[in-house]
Amino acid sequence: MDQTSVTDQARAMLEREGVLPMAGGTRPLSRAEVLGRERTQRAGVVRRTIDTSVRKDRKPEWLKVKATRGEQFQDVERLMDGLELNTVCSEARCPNIYECWEMREATFLIGGEDCTRRCGFCQIKTGKPAGYDTDEPRRVAEAVEHLGLRFAVVTMVARDDLDDGGAWLVAETIRQVRARVPDTGIEVLPSDFGYGMDPAKGRAALEQVVEAEPDVFAFNLETTRRLFPLIRPSFDYDRGLEFLALARERFPATTAVKSNLIAGMGETDEELMECMRDLRAAGVNTLTIGQYLQPSAQHLALDRYVEPATFEMLRAHGEDELGFEHVESGALVRSSYHAGQQAMDADAWQPAAHHPQA
Repeated sequence: MDQTSVTDQARAMLEREGVLPMAGGTRPLSRAEVLGRERTQRAGVVRRTIDTSVRKDRKPEWLKVKATRGEQFQDVERLMDGLELNTVCSEARCPNIYECWEMREATFLIGGEDCTRRCGFCQIKTGKPAGYDTDEPRRVAEAVEHLGLRFAVVTMVARDDLDDGGAWLVAETIRQVRARVPDTGIEVLPSDFGYGMDPAKGRAALEQVVEAEPDVFAFNLETTRRLFPLIRPSFDYDRGLEFLALARERFPATTAVKSNLIAGMGETDEELMECMRDLRAAGVNTLTIGQYLQPSAQHLALDRYVEPATFEMLRAHGEDELGFEHVESGALVRSSYHAGQQAMDADAWQPAAHHPQA
């Protein structure tokens, strides 16, 4: 092949990537132009150079879930009708919804539908939030009481448009739930309140949540140091660990500090174990590890299906060698899976006598 053809091939590749204009002055359509506004907002990846190809092989048997609609699940499902709230359980089509609702546990998403950040694995919309609903904590508390939940997880979109990153909203939700149903356990899973960009601001925001006293405080690291810039470009790996260490320092020992890792996005088992060591050193005592499942062709490509034996190895490594009080590790595990049991194992909360027992 002569030098001219090599140059032509290189130019054609750069034209396809949008780095150079097409011959004749045209250019390739951007990902946003191809997808449209709604699908672009829900896309985990918008850079053309990141692999978003979809695997054609079938999911392994261990990822198949049988829907079991027990009495408690049906009751929660019925009561959910008419609530003007978002639950991650149904919005994200979580495979564990049947098991969690059967135990009267649910996860609420607060702060609106638009996140101010974008992660390669996440299907929540990215955009400018439309408003700030200060009545939402009251409605969440009413829903927790209405549903008769024994344990509630409250997560939120990143709200970098707010001075406190949404910390008041999280703290007020805790206070409202405590006032209505003091026996119900509460886990909160916010963003870093902007700590990665401004540690002083993030620290001040965190104090609002510390004062509200949740049973479990979680911030999800999600992936390894090497993959962090690709998968979570709006966050910082080391600042994330600092934020978790700060949480462990500021919350009382009775509050569990928790994080989550997603496997199958291009990391190695050794990198996952390195991540686990970093999290334990930061004071995290509860950890969840689950399988990445690509939400759409606009999200980071799935790299591998992790074998059940590997998940079990990671659990044993975390609990037996690193000293985590609870490691929930499995293909179908999500951050809020068995959240009540995790809190119990960390001595952060115990169910009341009238609650469903595991």
